[in-house]
Amino acid sequence: MTKLGFKGSWNEVKGKLKQKYAQLTDNDLAFSEGKDDELLGRLEQKLGRTKEDLRKEIESL
Repeated sequence: MTKLGFKGSWNEVKGKLKQKYAQLTDNDLAFSEGKDDELLGRLEQKLGRTKEDLRKEIESL
């Protein structure tokens, strides 16, 4: 799996995701460099979407 890419800072992306998905918490969106798959796994469980769909959505923000 390739590295997760997004425009701007993670805080901006995190804010946009929290606006769109009110059920997400800061713990759900905790991101550490090199832990892309872990983040996507948490979001996949919480939102019921595939990792690939989530990756595309995050990269488009």
